[in-house]
Amino acid sequence: MSQSMDPGSCTVGRETLAGGAGSGTAQVPPVRILSSEETAAAIRSYAEIELPDRLRESLEIFLRLERKVLREYDPELCNLFDQLLNSVIQANEGDPGAAAAGERVDDEGIPVEDTSSANAFRDAVALIDNLTLDRAQVVVRAFTSFFHLANLSEENYRVESMRAREREVSPNALVDPSNELTVAYSRLVDEMGGGPATQLLSKLEFHPVFTAHPTEARRKAVEGKIRRIARLLDERRELGGSALVENERHLLQEIDALVRTSPTSVSKPTPLEEADTVLDIFDSTLFDIIPEVYRRFDDWVLGEYAGTVPPVCPAFFHPGSWIGSDRDGNPNVTAKVSREVAAKYATHILEKLEDKCRRVGRNLTLEARYTAPSEELLNLWNHQVEMSEVLTSRARGISASEPHRAVMLVMADRLNATIRRNADTMYHSAEEFLADLRVVQRSLAAAGAVRAAYGPVQTLIWQVETFGFHMVEMEFRQHSLVHERALADIREHGLHGEQGELAPMTREVLDTFRAIGSIQKRYGEKMARRYIISFTKSAQHVADVYELANLAFAHAEDVPALDVIPLFEQLEDLEGCVDVLDAMLELPPVQDRLQKTGRRMEVMLGYSDSSKDAGPTTATLALHSAQARIAAWAERNGIDLVLMHGRGGAVGRGGGPANRAVLAQPAGSVNCFFKVTEQGEIIFARYGNPLLARRHIESVAAATLLNSAPSVERLNTETTERYAEMADRLNEVSHKRYLDLLNTDEFAPWFSIVTPLTEVGLLPIGSRPAKRGLGAQSLDDLRTIPWVFSWSQARINLAAWYGLGSACEALGDLELLRRAYREWPLFATFIDNIEMSIAKTDGRIAKMYLALGDREDLARKVYDEMQLTRRWVLAIVDDAWPLEHRRVLGRAVRVRNPYVDVLSLAQVRALRVVRAEQDELSAEEKAAYLTLILSTVTGVSAGLQNTG
Repeated sequence: MSQSMDPGSCTVGRETLAGGAGSGTAQVPPVRILSSEETAAAIRSYAEIELPDRLRESLEIFLRLERKVLREYDPELCNLFDQLLNSVIQANEGDPGAAAAGERVDDEGIPVEDTSSANAFRDAVALIDNLTLDRAQVVVRAFTSFFHLANLSEENYRVESMRAREREVSPNALVDPSNELTVAYSRLVDEMGGGPATQLLSKLEFHPVFTAHPTEARRKAVEGKIRRIARLLDERRELGGSALVENERHLLQEIDALVRTSPTSVSKPTPLEEADTVLDIFDSTLFDIIPEVYRRFDDWVLGEYAGTVPPVCPAFFHPGSWIGSDRDGNPNVTAKVSREVAAKYATHILEKLEDKCRRVGRNLTLEARYTAPSEELLNLWNHQVEMSEVLTSRARGISASEPHRAVMLVMADRLNATIRRNADTMYHSAEEFLADLRVVQRSLAAAGAVRAAYGPVQTLIWQVETFGFHMVEMEFRQHSLVHERALADIREHGLHGEQGELAPMTREVLDTFRAIGSIQKRYGEKMARRYIISFTKSAQHVADVYELANLAFAHAEDVPALDVIPLFEQLEDLEGCVDVLDAMLELPPVQDRLQKTGRRMEVMLGYSDSSKDAGPTTATLALHSAQARIAAWAERNGIDLVLMHGRGGAVGRGGGPANRAVLAQPAGSVNCFFKVTEQGEIIFARYGNPLLARRHIESVAAATLLNSAPSVERLNTETTERYAEMADRLNEVSHKRYLDLLNTDEFAPWFSIVTPLTEVGLLPIGSRPAKRGLGAQSLDDLRTIPWVFSWSQARINLAAWYGLGSACEALGDLELLRRAYREWPLFATFIDNIEMSIAKTDGRIAKMYLALGDREDLARKVYDEMQLTRRWVLAIVDDAWPLEHRRVLGRAVRVRNPYVDVLSLAQVRALRVVRAEQDELSAEEKAAYLTLILSTVTGVSAGLQNTG
């Protein structure tokens, strides 16, 4: 068998990965073939880390199967895998982060100390240095596939832990401790009484917005294999004998295919293909899990009456999407694309609802003699007969004496007609279909068939209330500067180009509003009514959108309904946001819209750009302050406020546990409504597994309710005031320190050298370019995603922590910081997220990346601040090593880090060659190195998980 698994990755004549004259390649240490038992023992010795037995067992199963696949492919490759694995495990013994701080290094950042840990690290570097490009590619593939398996082990452990906790809950318990939503509601009842708690529950909404931001480096073909392996691992626990043997055969088959599959796609996905992400999550979890979430709440609140009386839980989950509608800096999203994506979403949900309605209907085999139809149901049947003799005669033939069944089957046929756009029999809105469902439900309940009425029919009602005929609510976004330019173009050349040709971008802007109008007419207002303005700096930017929307149509009645949402993201915009909102209220179209929406208004806050421009500490405090001021503004003006949080998966983009983030928000800013962007690997991690999706939704909904509890509001308000002076001091120093780094001469080009920024931009993981394309040629124009993503690839994670260490050092009061950590929810969440980010850094590897730039001053600034922040954060949380107090996560990260090291070492060595020998490399060599680097990018992403 050929040793090359990827025809696009081949040996190109260089003998080593670092290759080339003068590369100073170290001598390869002698390689000893290790047994499976020795390899497993090495993992156990490192991970005596008190890993739960179940998790360790899964890791060892996958390690055994991975090694078997590699041995079948090439015994030498398996041996190399073992040698590298053991070297990086030994290099990580003890506390490598602390050890790296004092180690001397050579010109390439490699430690020269004579310690067992440093020696093992050098052994790993030497092994990788001496790999051919072809062999390096295969090693990267092997370790990347193992990361996916390790992540599955952790996911499986979490799922099994949830199941175990649920099995321990008594059905007679007052609340279900495994269901955070019931716990939160019970606490509200205790604090406020049943009436106020129920009122808050009725307002509850959780609105995740799925975006196409390209941080999910895993290709679809790989994702499918991971899903199948996950199912096989889940089934394995209950098997024995030949069934277990067959399970293992299937696992080996999938792992073998995973190793042999290129981790990167050949081309970037189109926005239409990106929309499949939403469809996949919808089919695999959301459609069925959401009514289960509602049902679980009812089961505990209503007790034995659950499923026999009207439900208590509202349909609070309302997903949105930017995929196919977010055109800020993405020329691939056009008006035509938005129409096609809308059609894709609508067709998909209608097909699912038709199938569900037909299945529910077929099971309503309740004879009229014993379950008499109500007069209302008979009237509905007569209406159906008048509408279509064909549909009703077919239903009558199937269910002559079962009127509820007959009516539901006609309803299913009408949903099919809606897909086909048959004007005679189609439903014109989800509300029309919902009204028919409620007729069936009332008739069944009146006839005594309450379990059918509030069981399967209620489940379908919940699904319609949640997803409508749109599935997700599309949100359009564009940069304020684009609107300004479009209006200037129209004023210069006339609306129809009477004085010259309008620019293509201007025509596209107008076509976008026409697309919104056509989507609303075809699928309903809910599907496309939100329009977000990036970089909103004045109320005029809001007025521009309304003006352009009116210019796009010849007749005023055709102008679509629009909720225009300002997005405040840069520091100065966050500080001046209330002034902009005050001016917005003076705009006639805003006043008109508020009247129609019951004075509900959405405002979006951007976590990404504020963090990139001002630093993580300043951004966190500025966002918190902005939320408090916007909430106070809303109360003064009688606004029903919805704050949208533009978070990412990485800490540098506002990432971290969503439920804790909600509970730390200022009083009045949540208002029982939490709206947040979900992107990249976070979508798959939070919604890919049904049980984990259910837990995430219940957890966020619980926090959204609890944020309005008097005790939580009081705690957030009092602690924010108590630690305001401390926060100001931290903010001042950290901001100055961060700006000092970014303003250093030639920082931007240095950043692109010491990280794989350029290569990340070439990775085919999203339709959006890495830059907005508005003409700038600096960090100001760089999107936050590649900024964060590139630092995480370099194992530095600078975007999450830079400046905090200096701020803590200047404050110099550890006891004050510890007290704030214990008492102030915002600070505790911030510090915990930074600790998680630090746990995924690596001092030794960071030095190797920083050495690529030949700027000792910048390298020293970054590295010293990383170590300073590390020391202070560990002291504040009182941990000996990062995440020590996070029993499962901390240990899992420590186990995973050595495997990531292999890929990081391969990446940094390849970058060194590309950076140092760019002019000497042939086109074929450059392509081969790029292929290798991009493969390591996907592997490091899999290992670190929340990378963007």
